[in-house]
Amino acid sequence: MPRDWEAFYREAPKMGKPAFVVRAYGAFAPQGRVLDLAGGLGRNALYFLERGHPVVLVERSREALKRLRGVEGLHLVELDLEAEGALARLPQGPFAAIVKSYYVNRPLLRALPPLLAPGGLLLVEGFSRREALRRGRPESPFYWEGEELLTPPPGLSLRAFGEGWMGGYRVYAVYVKP
Repeated sequence: MPRDWEAFYREAPKMGKPAFVVRAYGAFAPQGRVLDLAGGLGRNALYFLERGHPVVLVERSREALKRLRGVEGLHLVELDLEAEGALARLPQGPFAAIVKSYYVNRPLLRALPPLLAPGGLLLVEGFSRREALRRGRPESPFYWEGEELLTPPPGLSLRAFGEGWMGGYRVYAVYVKP
């Protein structure tokens, strides 16, 4: 993971395509606001904006936020999700969908169910521990354990799950609030 996110986003080319889980399941989100956590340059946020959802994008990098200013329908929130007290400062729901793409933060994952509206989706995607081993980072905390995402956060149900080689060993889960 980059150590200097400001430099990373200053040098990053324009954003790529949305995460697989967003492309595959985002269309099933009910109408309403979407929360994009650690949203970077907005690749997932723009997917939802194009489908008529207002989006709240949370990001700690001022450089990334600067590049997104002025996008209609996009509300930007500068917040370091790892800072003390960050969970208490999350934007208030309810949200039709929450996206947590390539950002492993287990306490945050457990804190998200109350922010979802009934029928809302929590879309999670990232690299698996198998990818950490492939990259020579066996002890890194920034990877999901095998089958870890099969267990939904409290108050949610698992709707879809996948794990395997997708241009790297990746894992995704889709949770729904009953």
